[in-house]
Amino acid sequence: DFTGSDWCGYCIKLDNEVLSKDAFKAWAEKDLILVELDFPRKKEQPAELKARNKALREKYEVPGYPTVILLNGDGKILHTEVGFEPGTGGAWLEKMEKAASGAAG
Repeated sequence: DFTGSDWCGYCIKLDNEVLSKDAFKAWAEKDLILVELDFPRKKEQPAELKARNKALREKYEVPGYPTVILLNGDGKILHTEVGFEPGTGGAWLEKMEKAASGAAG
């Protein structure tokens, strides 16, 4: 999850409507290893963390925030989701579950 946690409105909505919900947490707990790469404007981060996040943003050619990328165990991209439309949390989660299972991508 490439996010701007303290300034990106759609990132905050994704967190509030999906990532912090029990349905997502239950799925993630059994099927995912979660990684959040944060690009805050107000929060301080160590230079090493900023550099590592920036390198991964460049590697995966992240066009904006939020961007969620699902990778398999070999690092192959299964699905990339850019942006979030408020009020679509259930559909968003369903799309991610299908992508992770190989049914979409």
